[in-house]
Amino acid sequence: MQPRPQNLAYILEHAARVHGDREIVSAAVEGGIHRTTYRETLGRTKRLANALRRLGVGPGDRVATLAWNGYRHLEAWYAIAGQGAVCHTVNPRLFADQIAFILDHAGDRVVLIDHTLLPVLEAVADRLPALEAVVVMTDAAHMPATGLGNVHCYETLLAEAAPAFDWPELPEETPSSLCYTSGTTGNPKGVAYTHRSNLLMAYACNSADAFALSAMSTVLMVVPMFHANSWGLVYAAPMVGAKLVLPGPRLDGASIHSLIEAERVTFSAAVPTIWTLLLQHLEATGGRLDSMKEVVIGGSAVPAAMIRTFADSYGVDVLHAWGMTELSPIGTVNRPTVQVLALPAGERLAIAAKQGRPLYGVEMRIADDNGASLPHDGRSAGRLMVRGPWTVERYYRHERSALDAGGWFDTGDIATIDGFGYMQVTDRAKDVIKSGGEWISSVELENAAMGHPDVALAAVIGLPHPTWDERPLLVIQPKAGRTPNGAEMRAFLADKVARWWLPDDTVLVETIPLAATGKINKLKLREQFRGHRWPAA
Repeated sequence: MQPRPQNLAYILEHAARVHGDREIVSAAVEGGIHRTTYRETLGRTKRLANALRRLGVGPGDRVATLAWNGYRHLEAWYAIAGQGAVCHTVNPRLFADQIAFILDHAGDRVVLIDHTLLPVLEAVADRLPALEAVVVMTDAAHMPATGLGNVHCYETLLAEAAPAFDWPELPEETPSSLCYTSGTTGNPKGVAYTHRSNLLMAYACNSADAFALSAMSTVLMVVPMFHANSWGLVYAAPMVGAKLVLPGPRLDGASIHSLIEAERVTFSAAVPTIWTLLLQHLEATGGRLDSMKEVVIGGSAVPAAMIRTFADSYGVDVLHAWGMTELSPIGTVNRPTVQVLALPAGERLAIAAKQGRPLYGVEMRIADDNGASLPHDGRSAGRLMVRGPWTVERYYRHERSALDAGGWFDTGDIATIDGFGYMQVTDRAKDVIKSGGEWISSVELENAAMGHPDVALAAVIGLPHPTWDERPLLVIQPKAGRTPNGAEMRAFLADKVARWWLPDDTVLVETIPLAATGKINKLKLREQFRGHRWPAA
């Protein structure tokens, strides 16, 4: 067999060669709809690779992107990784201190950024000693004024760059991309993917028991390209020549429905919050989803009611999926087996609400606190442990392995696995809050709230929310004679955390319960505030 190592750029080469006229449609940041093809995209990607070389980018260099889902961002992924550099996707929704830490920790030399996000970078640029150049992903007509140094216009760079570029033959273990997870307390941790890990995951995602994409598919990639490696769709869709629809920054129900209808979308993927907005829009307008066949929902648990609504009202099948940044990110997809299809409707729905069965390439077990494996009976809950060729071994720039002695990675989730092989997350080992598919650290919110002069003790818990899955409730034990209210606390926290982290409600209590170790007893707090009603606003 030929020992040719696989460069991720070969995926785009294949798409251009075999599916060259297949469209890539983008809701442009500048407004309007942009259309291109895989053939044209490959040509522009090679020009970008040459342009980055002229800016001094070399093998192993980290190049950051701060951008929404669009055709230029797609070009950047392949141009950066294809030449042997590392594409570092940064979530622009994070708080400024987190963005500064992530860019500095990665040592990014160049940042490619949408012009509307320039203020995000301007706010932290003085804390980035490695940053040498900024490329604004727009044309000359939309270039904004900025005080940043060594700034370039994306389209001008491409126009001046040579059209020919030969992708280097790279060892498959060469790092290709970098994502940071904010699902832990403390500073975010980086996960560096390789050409091999991303390629294997893309193959697995395209299998019939997973996303089952083909050249007949039209894929609306709602999941952000900065969110957990875009769930592998940036690689999986071009690999089979699927038409790709990129929604840009507008993810409201009306905008998403407009793209689905105009482009005849058959498949999409996003967190439950997006689908809640879409379903609300459809209910209000009487809209339909005639072309849509399947939606993948991950990031947080899918309510059974949402699965029923998609199926009964719109004829769309929901595929529940689970993963994490450390898994590149897909670990499970929920498709029915022959045995499951033979069950009564109620039992089938209960299984459909689980996170699904592991893909080939992901080994999975549940363990007790001593590391012993627990039975797969659907009742025994334990720590969810995983391993495989696209699972993290250690975090970026960390010396210690993230694995146990048996090579297993502890996901931090508590889960069950049933006799059919379906995994279900039942709880979280840590007290982070999942809101709209993004993590909120309760500890960081508590620490910030403790800085208020009227606060003696603060606790933050996540409670169910009809739109965002969970939202933070701030519980305050005030100092004697003080009565800080919710508006005061939100104003106080506004410049300390990301806006979407701000608690939706604040309650005052005489005493916050403590456990025997002196830590806040969040179990008691959740019991105390079970059924809490959120303010109407």
